Amino acid sequence: MQTYDVAPLVVSDPSENITDLLVNRVKLTPNHNLFAIETKPGVWQDLTAKEFEDKVISVAKGLVASGIQPGQAVGIMSRTRFEWALVDFALWYAGAVPVPIYESSAPSQIEWILSDADCVALFVENDEHQSRFEEIKNSAPLCRQVWNFDSGAIEQLERNGKEITNETIEARRTSSGLYDLATIIYTSGTTGRPKGCELLHRGFVELSKNATIEISEVVNPNHSTLLFLPLAHVFARFISVLCVHGGVKVGHQPDTSNVAPAMQSFKPQFLLAVPRVFEKVYNSAEQKAEAGGKGKIFRKAAYTAIAYSKSLDTAEGPSLGLKLQHAIFDVLVYKKLRAAMGGRVKYAVSGGGPLGARLGHFYRAIGLTVLEGYGLTETTAPVSIGRPGKLRIGKVGLMLPGTGIKIADDGEILLRGNNILRGYWRNPEATAAAFEGEWFKSGDIGEIDDEGFISITGRKKELIVTAGGKNVAPATLEDPLRANPLVGQAVVIGDQRPFISALISLDPEMLPIWLSNNGLDKDLTLAQAAKEPKVLAEIQSAVDRVNKNFSRAESIRKFTIIGQELSEQSGHLTPSLKIKREVILRDFAPAIEEIYQSGPATGEIIS
Repeated sequence: MQTYDVAPLVVSDPSENITDLLVNRVKLTPNHNLFAIETKPGVWQDLTAKEFEDKVISVAKGLVASGIQPGQAVGIMSRTRFEWALVDFALWYAGAVPVPIYESSAPSQIEWILSDADCVALFVENDEHQSRFEEIKNSAPLCRQVWNFDSGAIEQLERNGKEITNETIEARRTSSGLYDLATIIYTSGTTGRPKGCELLHRGFVELSKNATIEISEVVNPNHSTLLFLPLAHVFARFISVLCVHGGVKVGHQPDTSNVAPAMQSFKPQFLLAVPRVFEKVYNSAEQKAEAGGKGKIFRKAAYTAIAYSKSLDTAEGPSLGLKLQHAIFDVLVYKKLRAAMGGRVKYAVSGGGPLGARLGHFYRAIGLTVLEGYGLTETTAPVSIGRPGKLRIGKVGLMLPGTGIKIADDGEILLRGNNILRGYWRNPEATAAAFEGEWFKSGDIGEIDDEGFISITGRKKELIVTAGGKNVAPATLEDPLRANPLVGQAVVIGDQRPFISALISLDPEMLPIWLSNNGLDKDLTLAQAAKEPKVLAEIQSAVDRVNKNFSRAESIRKFTIIGQELSEQSGHLTPSLKIKREVILRDFAPAIEEIYQSGPATGEIIS
């Protein structure tokens, strides 16, 4: 077995907790702008570290006055906005345990989390969220208080807490240590009910301190970031805490459709995104160029960018001709892409799935270095990340200080360190099954090279074994397929089947642009587009390109285009956009059976 342990660069006192990160930031730079709030479209109002802490304490006083006790769980259900971060820290200052709930959660999901975690109160963003809670409140009898952001919850708490002393809040704030429970975050629930991950203060504190040192080029007081990923997910949540420690100014954008204009007004230096965001930015730029008659120029620019980036990893470096081409396309294309992201973005952190080498090289060449990372809810987000000065595109970086990794004989990644969950809330069986001694069994399959760089192949439980005995990791086929602008989701199937096939859905955002660019009616529905010969031919070409990298036994022999979107709303994706494979296999069982009844061919359409 391969084992790599990286010693921590800094070790915290056991009495510390997450609130100390803010306390120390205020001591270091009280007047440094730590947050910016969008007061109206394109207008941002800065908030200093001291002003933020004062507001945190004021809200914490309101929580104490409302009866919130140390160690009690309080739910937060909202889109990503400033109030989310404010309440998160206020709950910690009051000694409570925040429990995130995705704002898209159905009433039954809200009921499960509130009741399982024994939440005594809930923050919601708006009346619609509150009405969902009202549907299930009788099944969560401990949750007696609801605060609504849009209905003045923050101001109400600040008013109610005026009689609570600073000494009371200080006692509450310091009541937890490194090894105490900081939050319960529920897994995305790809199979069955979500499990509550017991994350300790230690994971957030130690990771923040060590990561800030390790990637100081990215996380520092001279930089800002715009958060738009869900703060209910551990990825954005950790970055939110990390930025407080590192002094990074944070803006929030709750509406994903407004991210582009928000980036242009906020002008962040680094971004946090999942691979699908980077794919959509690229695909959108390509299709817009095509619509404007500049598709050929864009494709040549993209080809040059990838070649240029690849040459940076060689001893010779880029040739003079490649340098000249790169400089020309920087003026014609790359500069415009950077401007669309605010003009100052230099770095991005990508997680939640593999980005792919093609996009990694493209973005680096246009001036945006994407640092791929790897982690799970159970590991308080990252265990590894690429370093600006030590990057291997296509891999998920090196382990962070204070963490360890081991590759089991069957290829499973085992993890240990200062960021591992204590266990699953009220689920000792799941906890016992997830650990092998001190090693947490990630469920992911991967490799470590001689330099310690990590590659992720896929999920162990998703590994497909064909009837012929061939092992296939579906993600290695699905991820490059989703790079095509027409593809919304790709679900590879073939377990105990004679060959590999795929269910493919079309991307409803990109479809009208693509249809228009290809001389078709842009108003075609997904079901209608799925029957168009040109659409079928484009998907066939995408499948053929992916298949070139695999043996015949591993390649997609047949695909079906389904005439609907696979989404969270349809019940086929988790809130973090992971595929609910078992649900898809069940819901589309007739289509799958039709694929295999007619034998291995390509081009079959079922809409």
